[in-house]
Amino acid sequence: MIGNSPVDPRSASLQALWTIPSMLLSAFVVAWGAEAAQFYVSQGLALALLAWIQVLPEFAVEAVIAWNRDVALMTANFTGALRLLTGLGWPVIWLVYAVSHGRREAGHRWPALRLDDDHAAEVVGLVPPLLYFTWIIVKGTLGLWDAGVLLALYFAYLALLQNLPPKEHEEAEDVGFVPRRMIALPMPWRAVGISGLFLVGGVLLYLTAHPFLTSMIGLATVLGVSQFVFVQWLAPFLSELPEFTSTTYWARSRGKGGMALMNLVSSNINQWTVLAAMIPIVYSLSLGHPAEVPIQPHRMELTLTLLQGMLGMVLIANFRLEAYEAAGLFVLWFVQFLVPTWREEVSVVYAAWLALELASVIWRPGRLRAFRVFPALWRRRARRA
Repeated sequence: MIGNSPVDPRSASLQALWTIPSMLLSAFVVAWGAEAAQFYVSQGLALALLAWIQVLPEFAVEAVIAWNRDVALMTANFTGALRLLTGLGWPVIWLVYAVSHGRREAGHRWPALRLDDDHAAEVVGLVPPLLYFTWIIVKGTLGLWDAGVLLALYFAYLALLQNLPPKEHEEAEDVGFVPRRMIALPMPWRAVGISGLFLVGGVLLYLTAHPFLTSMIGLATVLGVSQFVFVQWLAPFLSELPEFTSTTYWARSRGKGGMALMNLVSSNINQWTVLAAMIPIVYSLSLGHPAEVPIQPHRMELTLTLLQGMLGMVLIANFRLEAYEAAGLFVLWFVQFLVPTWREEVSVVYAAWLALELASVIWRPGRLRAFRVFPALWRRRARRA
């Protein structure tokens, strides 16, 4: 069942025949609109907004679950989406970049994916929500006060990006066919076309989100798979597929690997902040009064996700994603995907790796270089303000 509503598993599973294609279509339409719209604001802010819009399908599914106050599925969808981004998305970006880079330059079979110094804003931007979520996990509740703090952190991050010196936009040739056609339209048809993509995608999302979730639960029951595991992995994968498509397209373009990875990092940030903040808001609206979401029974799931996020942040804090780092992130994600009960064991590995990387600052002074570069970016922001 979803919430208090009983669901016939077989009839619900049949809905997947139209809900899965509809969810994919809505996600792609919204992503196309976002890719076209990014040419009309500064690139740093554009990547953040692009990442936010691209995960609207994820927000829609999470909102439906929060409205029905199913804390277990709420946690499954939230943690699954975050772990999918870092454990699968980041390694895929590195792999596509490495293959493309190796074809262009002989002798660079396992190249590191390099970031620009300006990407210190995104790297350091991961830290406040991760630290605050540590407190949320410790106290075992997610409330409206937490939502306010998380939203404030996200808007501070956007303000920083907006005030950074603008970077060169990606070329129109680096986006897909549909957004490229929208950009080529004369005004006012360009604005109408881009707005139309958002409108059509938004309507599809609204109409599809609830039956999509119902069909996922029905499929899980019919196949004999845990609803928690099914919602944790399949729903986020389908809703984030368009984002993976656009970022891998950038990763194979010359000089775009860092931008592709930062798009996913921005998605990590907005899910730790805006998506998490939405949960207690919708949960409270559903109850009709302010309430805290009881997450204490799911501390292990959240701790595992938090440790993966912290490790990912530290790994790219030297503005490089190495082959072994991408491989390690993927292997640890794949292990927990295959054996979901190994949460504690994988958490220990994440914690040990994180401790080793932090200790390596002693003999690798560049390990946390982003934190040395960030103050200079902040001063540049202050001069522009």
